[in-house]
Order: sequence, then C-alpha cells, then structure tokens
Amino acid sequence: MRERKPLMIVVSAPSGGGKTTIVESLLRKVSDITRSVSVTTRAPRPGEKDKEDYIFVSGEEFKKRIEEGDFLEWEENFENYYGTSETQIKEALSCGKDVVLCIDVKGARTVKEKFPESLSVFIMPPSIEELKDRLEKRDADHPEQVALRLEEAKKEIEAADEYDYMVVNEELEKAEKELVAIVESARRNSITSEQKNEA
Repeated sequence: MRERKPLMIVVSAPSGGGKTTIVESLLRKVSDITRSVSVTTRAPRPGEKDKEDYIFVSGEEFKKRIEEGDFLEWEENFENYYGTSETQIKEALSCGKDVVLCIDVKGARTVKEKFPESLSVFIMPPSIEELKDRLEKRDADHPEQVALRLEEAKKEIEAADEYDYMVVNEELEKAEKELVAIVESARRNSITSEQKNEA
C-alpha cells in the first residue's frame, strides 16, 4: 500500500455543538488516527478523565508551557486556558497517524496560518435554540455561563465559511458518517496528490 502524508484535521464547533461525540465516532470507525488531547486549566467535569478527555494543569503550569513554546496554539476562554501541545502533534504525525485537533475558531485560525495544508471541519448546530437546549440539558454550567457560551457561539457560527467543510449536526448518526467520509476522501486525495507530484 502506498504511503501517504498524515493529515492534520481541525474540528471546531460552538460549545455544545457535539464535536466531541462526533470525533469519538470517527476515531472508532477509522484506523491510524488519533486525537490531540488539549491542555486546560479548567476543572474536570463529571466523568472526565485526565490525559484522556483533557490534560488538566494549574494556571502556573500552563503559563510555564507558554514560555517554553510548547503550544501550537492556545487561547483563554471563559476565564480558563486551553492549548494544543505541538510536541504531542509532531509525535503522532511522525508515527504516520492522522491527528484530529478539537479546537475553537481562534485556535483553528492559528493552526491554518502555520499549517495551510491542514483540513478544517466546522460542526454546525441545527439552530441556536437547539444549541441552548443542549447546553441547558448538559447541566455543566450556570445560567450566566450558558448565556455567555451562546453569545460566543453566534460569533463562531459566523466564521463557519472559513472552514474547508461544514457538517450540520441535526441527526448525530448522519453527522458522524459525513465526517468519516470527509476524512476518507482527504486521504484518497492525499495519495493522488503525491502521485501527481512524483509524475
């Protein structure tokens, strides 16, 4: 089988948009792919595991990593810091695995600037009303935080056209299949591009 260059896949969605569930489905259904585990200073939510869902660190540790240049991108959201470890990404790519980065719009812009060849996908909620309902049912935030997340969501949705692809998460199973199809198509195109370059 012809070797191909591993893909860097950026997936963004407003908070509550379902990107974690959709990406987890992608990881189960597609081989040779891994997810970048973001570093954050926020407290774990019920059921979240350190180094699996996020790498949970103190504010001091996060700032130290910024100074050391460890982050490919980092942002402050809702009074917490989130970042993507460049070392972690490079290790996965060097092993020949595609890497999925679940990051926000600002982080996605930074990655696209540094890696224009990265593939970007925006997970769109069917409506703001549906998003509000999902956030309230999640019961992870106070009402004030839900309101803040909805305001931020409106800004993020406006940036959806900056992405290579958009997947509307109205029916979860359909959205999961769409993301798988996008990645598999990009893999085929990657091989085709390499063959053209060799010709």
